[in-house]
Amino acid sequence: MQSTTILRPPAGDRPAPRISFVSLGCPKALVDSERIITQLRAEGYELTKHHAGADAVIVNTCGFLDSAKRESLDAIGLALAENGKVIVTGCMGAEPEAITAAHPNVHAITGPQAYESVMGAVRQVVAPLHDPFLDLVPPQGVKLTPRHYAYLKIAEGCHNRCSFCIIPKLRGDLVSRPAAEVLREAEKLIKAGVKELLVVSQDTSAYGLDLAYAESRFGDRTVRAKFYDLARELGRLGSWVRLHYVYPYPHVDEIIGLMADGTVLPYLDIPFQHASPTVLKAMRRPGNHEKVLARIQAWRRQVPHLALRSTFIVGFPGETEDDFQFLLDWLTEAKLNRVGAFKYEPVAGATANDLGLRHVPPEVQANRHRRFMMHAQAISAGLLQKQVGLRLPVIVDKAGPSVAEGRTRGDAPEIDGKVYLRSRRPVRPGDIVTVRIERADAYDLHGSVV
Repeated sequence: MQSTTILRPPAGDRPAPRISFVSLGCPKALVDSERIITQLRAEGYELTKHHAGADAVIVNTCGFLDSAKRESLDAIGLALAENGKVIVTGCMGAEPEAITAAHPNVHAITGPQAYESVMGAVRQVVAPLHDPFLDLVPPQGVKLTPRHYAYLKIAEGCHNRCSFCIIPKLRGDLVSRPAAEVLREAEKLIKAGVKELLVVSQDTSAYGLDLAYAESRFGDRTVRAKFYDLARELGRLGSWVRLHYVYPYPHVDEIIGLMADGTVLPYLDIPFQHASPTVLKAMRRPGNHEKVLARIQAWRRQVPHLALRSTFIVGFPGETEDDFQFLLDWLTEAKLNRVGAFKYEPVAGATANDLGLRHVPPEVQANRHRRFMMHAQAISAGLLQKQVGLRLPVIVDKAGPSVAEGRTRGDAPEIDGKVYLRSRRPVRPGDIVTVRIERADAYDLHGSVV
């Protein structure tokens, strides 16, 4: 869709046009939403939380699972009912037929990362009020997260071809951002008050592979577009740096040294998905369970307080009870700190649908999911008990009259545990304080500011 040249009326002739925004899906999609919202604000559009009365509604969709697609279609339907002028973007926009079949009256549909197409659709609905070159936008852009942390997307797309995933079809192959571009964005965020950078992409440890690790100029030096180099430079900017969606390739071993010396947080989010060799082969996932366990043990010898989080799929086609028990036994040995699990859902277009494997009945999936989460909870509770009595740095997320909420270096926002802390002096979101841990439960810690 091409944008249209619009003659703008004088600013005093009408109020600023208002846009309602719905952001669905993962942190990577959230970054896309932030970029669109930043451009909206740069062009003089205001944001409103209410569809009714807005000039248009933008729905940034998720299309990874059928349940996510249903949520996206429901959000589009609600926006149409309350407003009528609806622009759809995001992963589900890569399959517009599914959207128009359910909602033929949407104004426009664009695919993921199609920022200019979204803006062109907005401008067709309602002209911007004033010249973007004369308006002020925060240097860091508009963020949907609290002021003290931000997601930093370093690449789009993915080279992997996991049988259950359609992300490469939706977002394409790996496209890494130059290292200097990423570092300049991180620098702006930190200057604006961000205390924690959450590094995200579809496959963070593959960063720079498509660029042949090309160098780019940042300040007085050149930086390679390579996972280790980028992590090191980000860690030197003065904020917490947390690494998400890291595949356990051998070169990840180098990052552990950056954790040992405090350059980046001792935290890795690794999407293992399973441990059974049979299931991993069907998933088209790399991973030798013995080598992965040996690598985890070596990492923890170097960084004893390393926190590992992961997600798993239970009930994948062909998964037997033996495969599932293998996964539970592997978890017992790996002792992952934070774990999430999903019941397998067939996704239209995924090659897993054509493997010819027996689908696990829904009631068996539900049973395995419950057993998995109980098993993981027991491991989490045991690891948290070992932190009782320690003094840990905690970043405050939410202040309260008597008890505040925060997170340790081993906990990411929204998905991991919390620290409930008492303090004799007021604490504010973004403060990093030392907390003496007094007790623990299955997922959270409780303590007092020292």
